Amino acid sequence: MEYQMLAPKEATAKLPDGTEVVLETGRLAKQASGSAVVKIGDAFVLATVCFGPEKDGDFFPLTVEYREKAYAAGRLPGGYNKREAGRPSDEEILSARIIDRPIRPMFPENFTREVQVIVNVLSADKKFAPDVFGVSAASLAIGLSELPFEEQVAAVRVAVIGDEYIVNPSYEQVSVADLDLVVAGTENSVCMVEGGAYEVSEDTMIKAITTGHEAIKVLCKAQAELVAKFAKPKMVLTPKNKGEAHEKLVSTVKEVIFDELNEALHANMVKTQLYPKMAELEAKVVADPKILSIIGEGDAQDPALLADAKAIFAELERTTMRMMILNEGRRIDGRATTEVRPIEIQLGLLPSVHGSAVFQRGETQALVSCTLGTKADEQRYETLQGEGSKSYMLHYNFPPFCVGECKKLGMSRREIGHGHLAERSLKAVLPVTEDFPYTIRIVSEILESNGSSSMASVCGGTLSLMDAGVPIKAPVAGVAMGLISETGHADDAKIKILTDITGTEDHLGDMDFKVTGTEEGITAFQMDIKIKGITPELMRSALEQARAGRLHILGKIKEAIPAPRDHLSPKAPTMLKMRIPTSKIRDVIGSGGSVIKGMQAQTGCQINIEESGDIDIAAPNAKAGAICRRMIEELTAEPEPGRIYKGKVKTIQPFGAFVEILPGRDGLVHISELADYRVEKVEDIVHVGDEVTVLCLGIDPKGKVKLSIKALQHQEKPAEPQGDDPAEPPQA
Repeated sequence: MEYQMLAPKEATAKLPDGTEVVLETGRLAKQASGSAVVKIGDAFVLATVCFGPEKDGDFFPLTVEYREKAYAAGRLPGGYNKREAGRPSDEEILSARIIDRPIRPMFPENFTREVQVIVNVLSADKKFAPDVFGVSAASLAIGLSELPFEEQVAAVRVAVIGDEYIVNPSYEQVSVADLDLVVAGTENSVCMVEGGAYEVSEDTMIKAITTGHEAIKVLCKAQAELVAKFAKPKMVLTPKNKGEAHEKLVSTVKEVIFDELNEALHANMVKTQLYPKMAELEAKVVADPKILSIIGEGDAQDPALLADAKAIFAELERTTMRMMILNEGRRIDGRATTEVRPIEIQLGLLPSVHGSAVFQRGETQALVSCTLGTKADEQRYETLQGEGSKSYMLHYNFPPFCVGECKKLGMSRREIGHGHLAERSLKAVLPVTEDFPYTIRIVSEILESNGSSSMASVCGGTLSLMDAGVPIKAPVAGVAMGLISETGHADDAKIKILTDITGTEDHLGDMDFKVTGTEEGITAFQMDIKIKGITPELMRSALEQARAGRLHILGKIKEAIPAPRDHLSPKAPTMLKMRIPTSKIRDVIGSGGSVIKGMQAQTGCQINIEESGDIDIAAPNAKAGAICRRMIEELTAEPEPGRIYKGKVKTIQPFGAFVEILPGRDGLVHISELADYRVEKVEDIVHVGDEVTVLCLGIDPKGKVKLSIKALQHQEKPAEPQGDDPAEPPQA
């Protein structure tokens, strides 16, 4: 049979709802070490993997890139430059992180080659987001390559609408869902979960995770089928730091330092004490004569054995800390496993911003500000679905000084990811735009860090919103949870769940998950699992312990500020909403925008008019907003029969005078309605430019307004006339 260069090798996975997912290889990007395509509906996702030469090092340099090109949706890029290049969007970075987190733990611990995974969306389906299928595509590409990879992984999105649990929901379904969750895992266990919700219960979360895992099992089996048939021979890893010298170092390091290390870990140290102490003990280890007799001294010292000795000390520190928690229920700072670190809160620290708060939990400090803007301040963005805008955003900054380091300033993927988690945590409690027409920007500046700064950003964000007077539905708090197991398996006899973990506990533990929510339920969730076989029962226990920690923090928030302030900051713009008939939009805008520009110049307000006739007024103060609103009302008002107006004579005809009673709207005072006696000539009573008070008699079928001066002459005390009294300009 003739070899075909474009013949794909395929496997099909049928999801529980009957949807077919096709996985293929052998057709595209064949010079990469591994390449794979996932197809579902019109979506077409390509993943490739390449790797570099073996290097010495103590970390795994994995890079994951995810890109969505406009052509995939049959669109041209917006803006002046039509070439897509440069920095990925925040959404692409978040998708790359979703792919990175479940595949990274599947590489061996001692693997240090540089690996690059690139995922491209070549075709997009208009119904659903393709990003989660990048996990399956990347996993299959790696599985087909020479790279060592423990298990195939896959991910699906799960939405909960009422009592319905939907795998691979549409954009429309996600927009109305109570829970939007991404679940990743292997055929045997879940390894990552991330999502946002509208105050759902812990049971709902667990059921959504297990529903997603059923679909993941099917995708992993299809991957394994292709890997078994077409994978390249796997590279053989040479064990590092093994041999007689290593074994001798293990026993000698423990002999030299264990007692002092154990004593230090029991000394209830905080980070600023613990880190220097551990560095001191490491230096003591590598300078000990017994260690030097193994690794050598001076020029004769073996760098590999020196590095091995430091690694053995680090592992001894890890093991000792874990055993202390498992056997004694005691943590390195002296807390119990369920205890939250001390919390302090200050509000209104920054005088010029609309709302601000300092949230301090242990050694983590977040200074969070809330700024209120107008519709013109909304964030514009472009995705495969087209252009859009968002009126709420949370930005998270993690400068190097917050951990006492000197580093180059810049925006990392971690900062974008943490900001996104905090942003979606608060979204569920924000007022709807119709009731609160402001653009909201929250900025979290992390000034100290030891433990979850993203959860501190959630708590500080809630406080800043309440300090600004934003009428949120309920306060939101977040807590980071951890887990320690004896052997790294979920069925261990000894397992401890930790509330409010520190940075050390995060690094040395087996699970990191963050839960945010109100007293009523969960609003966001992020979990990364390092052990295998975690059960729904264990997740439920962790969620219940997290709930207790969350309620404790919410109590501290309510002590500081029981409810949002009953007024906005005087420095915040005053926002007013109104609606006019669409036929009147042209009157408000004026020729070349002359009318609207004039109102903005006179009042200092910003006026935004939608095609629907909805108008947003952003005023520097309440008085200016009221004046601007009245101007628009007068421009768009219709004459009312029986109402008295004060107007100006515009033109005179033999049969009567035309009086402007509303901006751009004239009415006729017939000569017979000028006075209660016979008038021979209109000019005997009024002249062009005269201000007169008139009564609206009615509007004829053709829309002509009939006015009368005579009718008011019989009234002893005429009512207060309506008209265009010159408004007092707002104070500068």
